[in-house]
Amino acid sequence: MFQYLSRIACLAATLGFATTGMTTMASAELFEGCPSKPIMGKFIEFGRSGKMPTDLGKWLNTPSAQKVEPWKPFDNVDYVGICWVSSWLIHTDDGSFLIDTVYGPFTQQLVDNIKSTGTDLSDIKYVLITRGHFDHVGGAAELQKWLPNATFAMTQAGWDEAAEASAAAQGGRPWPMIEPQKILEDGDVIELGGMKIEVIATPGHSWGTASYLFDVKGGSDTYRAITIGGLGLNAIEGPPQVEAYIDSVDRVRALVEDKGENVQVHLTTHGFSNNLEEGRLKLAERKPGEPNVFVNPDGLLQQVSSLRDRAVKKLEVEKNK
Repeated sequence: MFQYLSRIACLAATLGFATTGMTTMASAELFEGCPSKPIMGKFIEFGRSGKMPTDLGKWLNTPSAQKVEPWKPFDNVDYVGICWVSSWLIHTDDGSFLIDTVYGPFTQQLVDNIKSTGTDLSDIKYVLITRGHFDHVGGAAELQKWLPNATFAMTQAGWDEAAEASAAAQGGRPWPMIEPQKILEDGDVIELGGMKIEVIATPGHSWGTASYLFDVKGGSDTYRAITIGGLGLNAIEGPPQVEAYIDSVDRVRALVEDKGENVQVHLTTHGFSNNLEEGRLKLAERKPGEPNVFVNPDGLLQQVSSLRDRAVKKLEVEKNK
């Protein structure tokens, strides 16, 4: 199911998500809340037909429908994104990290969500971006105005992708892109307030995709978490890119299976890809002593295995073109 994500992102960039006057009852009523399975079903419908469902297009354009109140999966992490695109706020003793920027009309919602967590915008020190696709980096130019002490960071290939996508959009639905700041490389470790976030290059979804490893805390317990940068396999240039994707998936699987790394949590970039909203609801109902639903290494391994199986099939298709 994840193979449709990049195709959706590309079409969404073309649409530009211009929202003025577009909030309609039909779009707002498409889903009740932010349910993963029905949203994915609509994306799959688009992927199969090649035509954006009208109701999905309206829903994607409606800020009120995309609104998600911030919530805490772990003591040091807040979800501050929108329904279909994630943004994670990770707190330390000396400021915060933000993973991904959302985009366009939803950037203000992101800023409002950050404020509502009690976080001072000036305390955000790093904005770590997973790839150069508009839905993950398109809000950087606006956020730069709000986050005076933040350094924006991405791989060189990610910066290049974002610049190319922004330039290509200028003739249609333009979105601005900032100049490169911090360039990340595989194995880099960014330290802040006792927290270390490790950069893992995971090309495949795009050549510039990166994933991030970090610790999350729940009470007296600490768990290793990953935000996998990209899951889709549509914007493919040929077999080498699919092979890179398979290598990246294998690397993530090794991190989960490695008892030294002990990765047990996946904080995804698209919530509907692994039932984020449903997990939130279960977490809200958790009784004292019960496990956190997001500590789920078996589920992460199952997800990674599914991604790899689809990638192997995609590789055969690409080789036979």
